[in-house]
Amino acid sequence: MTSEQLFPLDPEKVYYSMDELTLETDNGPVTLKLGAWLNADPVRIHRMIVKDKVLQVDNFEVLNPLVSKLRRADPEYYKRFMGLQLIIDYPGYSSGIVAKIPYENDPVGFYKWWRKGKHEDKVYLSLRNRILLFEKVSMMDPKMILKKDLKEIQ
Repeated sequence: MTSEQLFPLDPEKVYYSMDELTLETDNGPVTLKLGAWLNADPVRIHRMIVKDKVLQVDNFEVLNPLVSKLRRADPEYYKRFMGLQLIIDYPGYSSGIVAKIPYENDPVGFYKWWRKGKHEDKVYLSLRNRILLFEKVSMMDPKMILKKDLKEIQ
C-alpha cells in the first residue's frame, strides 16, 4: 500500500460514488471510492458533508443512499440528525408522518405522545425544540406539563 496513489479531499469538487478519496484512519491513509466509504464509515462521511461542510457530493448518487445507510449503521446518530424530519407513527394518521407536523399543529397532543406516551426514544428534540414545545404546552394546557419540563423553561 506504500505506492498507493493518494486522493486528498478537494473541497471545491463535487464527488460522485465512483470518485476516489483518501482519508486518514487509525491505520494511516486509506483510499476508497466514495461509494465504498459510505459503507465503511457512513457517519464520518455524513459529518464531512453536513456538519463540517468540507465534502460536496451529488445528492442523488451519494447523499440519498448515505442517509439510508445511516439509519442502519447508527440509528442514534440518524435520529439526532433527522430530528423533527423523522417519519413517525402518530395516532390519528393511517401511515407514517413527519414528526414536525404534529409538533407544530398539535403541540399538546405531540407532548402527550412524546413525553407522557414514553416515545422520547422515537424522536430527538434539540434543546431549542424542547423548550419551544414546553412553552407552548404550558400556555395551552398548563395542567398537562410535567414539573421537570416546567423547570426547564423557567
